Amino acid sequence: MEEIDFRLPDGRVLHGYDSAPGDDARLAVVWHHGTPNLGTPPAPLFDTSERLGIRWISFDRPGYGGSTPAPGRTMASVAADLTALLDTLGIGTCALLGYSGGGSYALGAAAVLGDRVEAVATFAAIAPYDAAGLDWYDGMIASGRASLRAAAEGRAAKLRHENSGVEYDPEFTAADVAMFDGPWGWLGSVAGEQSMPDGPDGLVDDDCSYTLGWGCDPATIAAPTLLVHGADDGVIPCAHSEWLAATLPAAELVLLPDAGHIAALAHAEPALGWIRDRTA
Repeated sequence: MEEIDFRLPDGRVLHGYDSAPGDDARLAVVWHHGTPNLGTPPAPLFDTSERLGIRWISFDRPGYGGSTPAPGRTMASVAADLTALLDTLGIGTCALLGYSGGGSYALGAAAVLGDRVEAVATFAAIAPYDAAGLDWYDGMIASGRASLRAAAEGRAAKLRHENSGVEYDPEFTAADVAMFDGPWGWLGSVAGEQSMPDGPDGLVDDDCSYTLGWGCDPATIAAPTLLVHGADDGVIPCAHSEWLAATLPAAELVLLPDAGHIAALAHAEPALGWIRDRTA
């Protein structure tokens, strides 16, 4: 795994990852990480990706790891960062894979990059805050509602919420907890304070971005899109993916019964195969 700092046109640094530098024979798949995580590509999928001939590309979103914060960032502005990264690496087309809030960033990138994106798959993605007909907070756990309502009031209110000492309880299901005893226990190595060594900018700006306009229209995504969601997810209720499935022109929806926010990742290997099939 090569790690490299990319200098963006506005002077910011984007810390990136490349699992197979210069190997253009592989399919480039961009990993969009969750909140709050580092952007390290998903180790639980490495064996499958080797078999499928996949080259992982990823980056720490602004404010995480080695990437400079960018307050006010949106799905579209982070997609512009990805464009700069792909251009620097000489990568033309790619596929996208995103988890949780990273699923929304993957969809934003698909809308911005257009025909550079061959396929996109998400797990527990968040729908736009202004999604028509969607009760955005309905079914969300109490901690999530409080955190995101603070973000909707603006960055200062979100910072106050984060500094108030209120603990976030994800209310994981039994199926979610069981995932930590398997390969996806890897999430513990990229999550939490270790992903934000210089303060909570990554988390704050992620949550604020979920309540801002995307700066792009997901309905314009032409690439084949797979939306995976746990039916028992209280962190991001499955109604979000249901709305996205009804809005995106080339979307397939997979609802996993008895699965919560983490357990949706049990479908990650099939989703990677789905991507490979559509880009062969």
